[in-house]
Amino acid sequence: MNIKLKWVFSYLGLFTLFLSLGAWQVQRANEKQQFLDLEAKRANESVQLTIEITDDAKALRYKRASVVGYYDTSKQFLLDNQIDGGKAGYFVFTPFKLQNSNKAILVNRGWIPLVEPRAVLPNVDFHAESETTINGRINTFPSIGLKLDGANQLSQTNPAVIGVIDSKVLAMYTGYELFNFQLELDTNSPNGFKREWVAAKIMQPEQHLGYALQWFGLAFVLTIIFIKVGLKKNDIPTT
Repeated sequence: MNIKLKWVFSYLGLFTLFLSLGAWQVQRANEKQQFLDLEAKRANESVQLTIEITDDAKALRYKRASVVGYYDTSKQFLLDNQIDGGKAGYFVFTPFKLQNSNKAILVNRGWIPLVEPRAVLPNVDFHAESETTINGRINTFPSIGLKLDGANQLSQTNPAVIGVIDSKVLAMYTGYELFNFQLELDTNSPNGFKREWVAAKIMQPEQHLGYALQWFGLAFVLTIIFIKVGLKKNDIPTT
């Protein structure tokens, strides 16, 4: 094939690739902005959590919620491998049974550091009132990078240690139904530990736009080079 044609095809291929990558980053920026807008909107929405509420974590995520009922402190869980400030620890989950029902929501009472030796578990007990109202933010359960076999199985301890939250597995342990999302306990509510609830850690729209600008810039530079080479009298010899 003529060397000039190879150069043209190479240019067109790279130019198309750079534009496609730039456009994809712009699309991702728009998606992230829509997510952040939805997150901010839901932060100002509140619901009263009852058994009639749909068990839809995606639809309720980040909404404020209040619940009337009582803690079941006899069945508490420690979610293992939770890092805070470079230190290992647990998230403490306590079922909160809804008033006049046999359904509960797992309340994330916050982070507590690991006790050494690891076999010694932290004390998470507290005096639970017969009935109270708690407030918090609805969220999906903490995710993990790699789910190993048996990670959703409970230890034979009290509180039970678990590697990943599976509401169906824990419901079999508690003996009553559980919502498939958590309630992150308000920072000013009693009976909690370290609580610094943050929004989902995602790449910001501005970062995506920055990457898009880089790809578009590469396409522009490539075009300038292509034009300059093409304007030379005897730029590329033919074979």
